Amino acid sequence: MPGVTADRLSQARPHGSQTAIPCLFMRGGTSRGPFFDARALPEDTRIRDAVLLAALGSPDPRQIDGIGGAHPLTSKAGLVRPGTAPGVDVEWTFAQVQPGADTVDTTANCGNMLAAVLPFAIETGMVVPTADRTTARVLTRNTGMVAEITVPTPAGPAGGRHVAYAGPARIDGVPGTAAPVEIGFLDTAGSVAGSLLPTGNARDTVDVPGLGPVDVTLIDNGQPLAVVAAGRLGATGYETPAEIDADDELKARVEALRLVCGRAMGLGDVADKNYPKMTLVAPPGRGGTLSTRSLIPRVCHQSIGVLAAVTVATACVIEGSVAADLTAPMSGTDVVVTVEHPSGEFTVTLGLDPEDPQRVERSALLRTARLLMAGDLLVPSSVWDPASTLQEVTA
Repeated sequence: MPGVTADRLSQARPHGSQTAIPCLFMRGGTSRGPFFDARALPEDTRIRDAVLLAALGSPDPRQIDGIGGAHPLTSKAGLVRPGTAPGVDVEWTFAQVQPGADTVDTTANCGNMLAAVLPFAIETGMVVPTADRTTARVLTRNTGMVAEITVPTPAGPAGGRHVAYAGPARIDGVPGTAAPVEIGFLDTAGSVAGSLLPTGNARDTVDVPGLGPVDVTLIDNGQPLAVVAAGRLGATGYETPAEIDADDELKARVEALRLVCGRAMGLGDVADKNYPKMTLVAPPGRGGTLSTRSLIPRVCHQSIGVLAAVTVATACVIEGSVAADLTAPMSGTDVVVTVEHPSGEFTVTLGLDPEDPQRVERSALLRTARLLMAGDLLVPSSVWDPASTLQEVTA
């Protein structure tokens, strides 16, 4: 295993018959999970993934032998390290673990967990704050996406600065208020699918077994999405997540459409992938721009993912898209889109190119984050024993 050093491995240490790995357990937006210094984990991705599965307790629907929350939104992890590319302060890898599966997906983005990356970097000394607000450029290694993130870092009584977690910001899907985490996405188009509109069309009609022709907008502005009118799939677009999760026939229709859309987007066979996400849309029901129900991909999101919100908001400003059919006309170079979801709403500000209003140059939004627990996460030594690995490397 080239690149492994005794200094890096010393960050993880034996603890009886287990291995103790430094970890911060954090909430980012409406998700949560363990965050690690990526340098403290094994370089071999097979061993690293085994560690993450053991840490979260997968595969097991309850994740009873780990710290996962028995739901995709609470079965995630972040691997963070100092930036290595020019102009990048911090880089991270997002890992999605499914409660009942034995695989780790590092091909997609997660804008909610992204909100906790800069707080983690400051807590661990990767970024040192020098003012009341700290801004850093964060690279998502999964897709190459770069975001500018700003968090409040006030000085304490002794003069040192820290991340402020308490504040007035409120996001739907999280109780109470917290300090704002400002996220500006610099260039998210084609994050996974290669272009904003992978088929080159604002709308496609795809043929789905058992459903026939279905109009969809296939779009990727940070998250590959298939946007479809809820009514076309026999839904209203105002169901609760529990109602959607309990409707096996609806979920089967959604999955059949997802498989066809994945191939149409150039993503190949997506049966074992977490994308494209499926977004069912309907006219706004609570004064927003658009009502959404997001499947991730087979469980209904309690709200909507950050990058899914950015992507469906982008679809709203593209003429001819399925989403644009359901929204009032929008104009100007700074467009505010209010995406309704089961827990409330998500506001996205889109900066449009003055010369080409169909081109989104930037997107900005607000999240919150909080450090929940700090310490060591323990996994069985049979999963990973750093001492044995070091012996193999130095032998």
